Amino acid sequence: MNKKRTVLIAVLAVAGLVVGLVATMETREARLNRLQTQYSALAEELGHLCPIAAPEDQAAFDRCRQALFGDSLLRRDLPDELLWGRARGKPLKDTPLTQFAPDVYAGLYAPLFMFAGTAVVEFDEAEQSYKATLPVAFRNRLPPGQFPYPFWHDKTKWSSYQSAAALVFWLKPATGKIRVAQFIPGTVSEALLAEATSEAAAFDGKWLWTDADGRTQPQVTVFDGLYSHDNPHLATIETAYQALALEMRNGECDKCHVPNNPNKMQHLVLLQTPAHAAGEIKRILRAVRKGEMPEDKDGHEKPLPAAAKASLLSKAEAFDAVLTEARAWETQKHSTQP
Repeated sequence: MNKKRTVLIAVLAVAGLVVGLVATMETREARLNRLQTQYSALAEELGHLCPIAAPEDQAAFDRCRQALFGDSLLRRDLPDELLWGRARGKPLKDTPLTQFAPDVYAGLYAPLFMFAGTAVVEFDEAEQSYKATLPVAFRNRLPPGQFPYPFWHDKTKWSSYQSAAALVFWLKPATGKIRVAQFIPGTVSEALLAEATSEAAAFDGKWLWTDADGRTQPQVTVFDGLYSHDNPHLATIETAYQALALEMRNGECDKCHVPNNPNKMQHLVLLQTPAHAAGEIKRILRAVRKGEMPEDKDGHEKPLPAAAKASLLSKAEAFDAVLTEARAWETQKHSTQP
């Protein structure tokens, strides 16, 4: 058995070398053609699932969210950790970006854009990277609770989102998967949907709030419209997050991992809503167990007292457990549907 195992390992190693050699031998032109074909198909699907529509069209937004969150080409091409943000005319290594799990980007951020259905792939000499550029327009007239957080907390950010003219996906050449996604601000006249910018509600400093009907907002961040309405775990997810959020507040996590990025992290991780925290829950557990969270104002590790650490871990594990149950329920439901 040991000899057979050794032979099998050797065969697999040789196969891996052959694959690597073929990938290395692929010419830039051939790779460009392959990636163009891949992203033309992805852009065509996006144009079908999330076409240009009125920026206030809630039904179109809902259809887009549900489709992208499911088994879409975009979802398949997202990495486990995606970096996202607006293009600032700087090299990627110098550009502040936010890190998202694929579910968060596919369910909360990508659907805010409407797609023309085309893509152009080219090689960027400055970045030494392939990129796909897709023309878009932004849904700037949705109700405040449909945005993952109040983008209008920063006037420059809100203006940039509203004038977005294209998304750029920076690609991993061998697989074609997206490693970084950015939106390119323009002027409203350059956007596909050239309408006057909408007036957003004044930002009151709250990333989460309760509306007049007692519902947590932004409602998109409590998985509204992504998980089935009859998922029995939805209410427990919100309750578990509230318990976790209190512990994170006690651990000072809310001072760093929020959209205004007070510590100016180069790669920001957001934890201020159930959906954002759900995308990073494994990271939270790892970091707290290793004593890597929280950090002081200089970015140095500041381990929690034993009791506080135990309490935070307990709440994080409970949140992780109910998320696992909710996902399993969804999987079971969809697997039994005709």
